[in-house]
Amino acid sequence: MAFGLPFALLGFGLVLGLAPQDPAGPRFATADTPLPALPTPEPGVTGVLTLRPYPLLHIGAGSDKRTLLLAGDGKQRPPGDLAGLDGQRVTAAGFLLSRGDIAMLVLGAPPVARGDSAPPPREFLGRWRITGEICDGKCAADGMRPGTGIAHRACAALCLDGGIPAVFVSEAPLLGHAYLLLASTEGGPMGPALRPLIGRRITLEGQVERLGRLLVFRAEPPA
Repeated sequence: MAFGLPFALLGFGLVLGLAPQDPAGPRFATADTPLPALPTPEPGVTGVLTLRPYPLLHIGAGSDKRTLLLAGDGKQRPPGDLAGLDGQRVTAAGFLLSRGDIAMLVLGAPPVARGDSAPPPREFLGRWRITGEICDGKCAADGMRPGTGIAHRACAALCLDGGIPAVFVSEAPLLGHAYLLLASTEGGPMGPALRPLIGRRITLEGQVERLGRLLVFRAEPPA
C-alpha cells in the first residue's frame, strides 16, 4: 500500500496537469482568419496607431470600429520602435486575445507604416469614482486564467513592468464598459504610485475619456 502511494500521487498530478484547457484561445489575425467582420486582403489588420497612454490600433469603421491594445510576446511591449508611427496608418499581424469589451493584438513583428492618417478624437466624460482592480491588459484579455484577483498579482506586476498596458477592471460597468485603460493624470502610462495596489480591491478617482472604442481612466493616486 505504502509502496504504491507515490505512483498514485504521480498519476494524479499528471491528470491535473493535462486537465486545464489552453487559457488564451488565440485567433490569428491573418487573411485566412481575419478579425470578426473585418476581412483584409493581406495578412494582418490595418488601422491607425496611437501611442498614448499605450500603443493602440484603431481599426474598422462605423459599427465595426474596434480598438485593440498592442503587446509583444511574453510579458513585453510591442516589438520595434513605434515613436515615429504615432497617428499613422499601419498594418500589424499577430494573434488576438479578447474577453468582454477588451481585446489585444499580440504582435510577432513590428507594424508596417502605410501613411499618415487622422487619429480618433478624444471625448472627455467627466470625473468618476470607480471601485475595481488594477490588472495587466494581456492577462485580463484572456491571456491567463485567472487573469485577475490577488492570486494573479505577481504575474500582473511583471506584465506591467514589461510594458503591457494597464487596465482597471471595474466592479460595475461604467457606460457599458467593465474594462478601462488605466492612465496617469497626464494621460501617459500608469504611474509608479499605483503599482503597490495591483491586484487589490481599491477605489480610485479621476477623469474618464473615450478614445476610439475604449474608455481611458486617468486615475489619481489615493491620498
